[in-house]
Order: sequence, then structure tokens, then C-alpha cells
Amino acid sequence: MPGSRHRTTGSSVVFTVVVTVLVVLGALLMLTVLAFAGAPRTVLLATVLAALPVGPLVACYLWLDRYEPEPRTLLAAGLLWGCFVATTLALLIQGLGGYVVAFTDRESLEIVAPVSEEAVKGLFLLMLLWWRRGELDGVLDGIVYAGMVGIGFAFTENILYLAAAYNGTDGAGPGGTHALTSTFLVRCVIGPFAHPMFTTFTGIGVGLAVNARTHRARVLWPVAGYVCAVGAHALWNTSTVYGFDNFALAYLVLMAPAFVGVLLLAVWSRSSERRMLAASLADAADRGLIPATDIGWVVDLGARRRARLYARETGGRTAERAMRDYQQAAVELGFLHYRLLRGTPPPDYAARGQRFLQRIDALRPSIAFPGQVVPTR
Repeated sequence: MPGSRHRTTGSSVVFTVVVTVLVVLGALLMLTVLAFAGAPRTVLLATVLAALPVGPLVACYLWLDRYEPEPRTLLAAGLLWGCFVATTLALLIQGLGGYVVAFTDRESLEIVAPVSEEAVKGLFLLMLLWWRRGELDGVLDGIVYAGMVGIGFAFTENILYLAAAYNGTDGAGPGGTHALTSTFLVRCVIGPFAHPMFTTFTGIGVGLAVNARTHRARVLWPVAGYVCAVGAHALWNTSTVYGFDNFALAYLVLMAPAFVGVLLLAVWSRSSERRMLAASLADAADRGLIPATDIGWVVDLGARRRARLYARETGGRTAERAMRDYQQAAVELGFLHYRLLRGTPPPDYAARGQRFLQRIDALRPSIAFPGQVVPTR
């Protein structure tokens, strides 16, 4: 189906161009904002402190994203979107809104910020859903992409907050080391997961929309996710207005349990993906698309690692790379076949499925799983 493939390629190009242009423009504007945020040493110190939670948070999302790892370029695009595009758009919207409507500081914190920030962060997920739907297989993918956008947004926002706290321009006091430390503890130690968690609700809605059977559900799920994201964000911001005691209470009673709940949902989603892949590939094996004996080496993460280690020991890096590519192609086929069985195949199902089968057929003769002999044609 060359027509479907052409449309998919065109959509990918449009998505890449749009995201690249917006990231570059956002980076230029945000770097300008940072240049006026304080002395260079202050901004550098704020950047170092804001970067500390980024690595652990990214690692957590990559750990979740192990069954069908998303393209690193798209994950990086989500991170950069949060860092530059979402933060810049949020500043512009809030600045223009404050100029036109004259919101109070409290209204901006409790209403304007949650509504605008979750909209600009969620825009990346909607663009994926519109132009790169093939990269979204369900809730877990939505969570991972949302997490990357949220991490990027929090990183840049934390630089601004930390610099303002140190300079004393945040309106909370004279500034200095004490103010910087307090802000760092709240934003980078106690609540580094806040922005990723808020946007995760939108990601869940987008993930549910991918496999929705009706047009109405495909529209309503992302809207519902966005509403939940705004609600969680507004609750978090509101709790900071009424003093540390109320913030601590909201954190312990609402936000921390919500974070744990989202984490459990993500872990459950990954576990359900394992079961779904096993069933989907079993049906594919019944249709002669993949050897049934390979399914366990593709679905089980521990078995995957053992197969790659065995390939490296018997055939070096080249064999390990072939094993990794084969497993990835089989997983991609499993997700795609699941959507066919569910009745929600993407428009380019035939073209993508053919590409995966070609990769599987080309790689299978050159690999062997533990206990097997490399087959010959």
C-alpha cells in the first residue's frame, strides 16, 4: 500500500519540521529570558541545581519504556519541547493574559498557570497523536512521552524559580542562600515529579484514545486527561498559597498518593503489555507470521537479555545487534497485530506490517536463541 506509506512519511516530515522550528524559536526566546533572569553565575548555579533531578527522572521513564522502546529522537523532542517550546508559550500566554485581563497573582497561580501550562505541554502529545500515531501503542507510551515533556518543562521553570529566589525577585523575601535552598528543596527534592505527573494525565488520555473504537472516545479521552492534568496542577499550586503546613498536608494526603497511583498504573500497564504481546504474537504465530518458539524470547525481559548475551558470546557485537533488531521487529509486529485484533488498526497497518515482516524474515536465519543452532536456509 504505497499510498499509506507516503501519507505516513509525509506526516513524519511535517511533525519533524514543525517541532524542530518551534524548538529552535523557543530556545532562542528562552535563552533571552534566562539572560535577563540574573547574573551569569546565578543562572549557572540555578541550572546546575535544576539539572540534578533530571537524570533520575529520565531513567525512571526509560525503565518503564523497555518492552517497546520509543525512538530516542522522539523522546528527546519531547524533552526539548518541554524545555523551550512549552515554557516559552506558557510565559507568552500568561504575560498576554495578565496584560489583557489583569489577573491577580493568586488567580495566575491557581487558574491561569495550570490551564495554560498543561495546554502547551499537552500540545506535543496531540501532535504525536495527529502526525505520529504509529509511535503510540497505548497508555504506557502516552505516560512516557508526557513524562519527558514534563521533565523538560520543570527543568527550565526551576531555573527561573531558583534564580528568582536567589536574587530576591520572587516576592518571597530578600533572597540569598536560604531562599535558594528552600526553593530547591520544594521544587527539586520534594516535588520533582510534579510537572511530569500533571502531564501524565494528558498522556493517559492520549494513550487511551489510540485504541479507542469510536471517534467520540478518541476526542473525549484526551480532553478528560487534560482536565485531570489541570485539576492536579491547580490543586498543587493552591496548596502552596496557604503556607507550608497546608502544602505538607496536600502533599502527604493527595499529591504523594496520586504520584504512587500513577506509578502503579504505569507498572501495571507495562505488565499488561507483556500479556497483550504474548497473546498477539501467539495469534501471529498461528497465522505463520513468526515462529511460536520465539515468543518467549521476545516477550520476557529477562529472556531478552539472556538471548542478547548469548548472541554476543557466540557471534560478537554483530550477532547481538541482529538479535536486538529481531526482537524489536517482533515486538513492533505484536503491537501492530494487537491493534488489528482489537479492530483499531492504523491507516498504514498493511505497509508497516509488511516492513516488520521483511525485517523478521531477513534477520531470523542469522540468529539463534540459547540452546538452538543457527538455522540455515
